[in-house]
Amino acid sequence: GNTRVEEACEMYTRAANMFKIAKNWSAAGNAFCQAAKLHMQLQSKHDSATSFVDAGNAYKKADPQEAINCLNAAIDIYTDMGRFTIAAKHHITIAEIYEAELVDIEKAIAHYEQAADYYKGEESNSSANKCLLKVAAYAAQLEQYQKAIEIYEQVGTNTMDNPLLKYSAKEYFFKAALCHFIVDELNAKLALEKYEEMFPAFTDSRECKLLKKLLEAHEEQNCEAYTEAVKEFDSISRLDQWLTTMLLRIKKSIQGEGDGDLK
Repeated sequence: GNTRVEEACEMYTRAANMFKIAKNWSAAGNAFCQAAKLHMQLQSKHDSATSFVDAGNAYKKADPQEAINCLNAAIDIYTDMGRFTIAAKHHITIAEIYEAELVDIEKAIAHYEQAADYYKGEESNSSANKCLLKVAAYAAQLEQYQKAIEIYEQVGTNTMDNPLLKYSAKEYFFKAALCHFIVDELNAKLALEKYEEMFPAFTDSRECKLLKKLLEAHEEQNCEAYTEAVKEFDSISRLDQWLTTMLLRIKKSIQGEGDGDLK
């Protein structure tokens, strides 16, 4: 009867917590998984999803792939219940496992996109934007520049009218312009004009001034001027890994540039 199943459920959960104390993560994950399946038998979806998440969190420390399976099981239940915000949160956790543990960027991108989709549906736009910016950064690294440009432009346009987020908009237009630049210098010029028109505050930004210097250096095929402009910018705002990578890719397209160094 149901009472028996409930008792078994409780015992699996207690066992799982004991395994956690003993840091036996695989056994803890397995016990939470068993509890989740029994909760499902008892028709308590919410408890089942919670146990699958607990299982995923335990497995995260021992078996990343099994953690993903458990979190996916939880997501299925949450979406079935219409709990899209919480499903999105677990998609992000899966994306992070793909980033850090399994190093499968394509799959990480897919889960960030799914999370962004759910957040948008629930009108959580700032959470959706955070996920989309992750997608854009990875897309650019994988040389999917068009995809990155679309996201940076979209997020930039969404944030430029918000007094609190306006400051970040210039960064997104800067990144979109760099992606254009890698593909084609003329495109970058046109994009820059478009961004200045859309968002006049961009014109005075250090990012915009840097882009103009880089475009000029590129046009003249002047490697030294390019490096100098980057150096000057970096001395005030440190370049992160992503920007460094993109700026190097542009620099390599200057003729005769083989050393691949920005400094």
